Amino acid sequence: MMMESRSIKYGNKRKSDAKGKIGFLLGALFVLLADQISKYAVLTNMELYETIPVIPDFFHLTYILNSGASFGMLQQRTMLFILLTSLVILFMVWMVFFWQGLDKPIRILLGFIAGGALGNLVDRIRFGAVVDFVDFRGIWPYIFNVADVAVVCGGILLAIIYMYAEWEKGSGKPKH
Repeated sequence: MMMESRSIKYGNKRKSDAKGKIGFLLGALFVLLADQISKYAVLTNMELYETIPVIPDFFHLTYILNSGASFGMLQQRTMLFILLTSLVILFMVWMVFFWQGLDKPIRILLGFIAGGALGNLVDRIRFGAVVDFVDFRGIWPYIFNVADVAVVCGGILLAIIYMYAEWEKGSGKPKH
């Protein structure tokens, strides 16, 4: 009996489902390692608030600790962020391992987002704040890190995939 490749049933041990779960875990691990290694390099080679011009007046490495959320909002709410981030990570893990119909690319992107969230969670637990250091002066007023990039890019790509799927559904085009 042949099963359609997109249907994922609870308890089904299909290879594509397992590959999607492995993709999630590998994506999360890749982002977590890249984030923590880059932050380790900053922590061991820079002083707090030090800035190193890589391309003067455009791209600097600037070491700061951000106790808030994105764009410095909600400063000094560390326990709230630890709780919310933990819940979001657990929800993504639940989605990947138990939801029906999540394709492999979606699971990998959720892995990138979870890895980024986990990277910043590690910082909040260790330091009470997130280590930020990527500083594009003149084009972006905020300093960020590898984890932030993974969360934002993963979210944007998920939105694009969703919008494309909705467009395909509405246009009458057959899905591939």
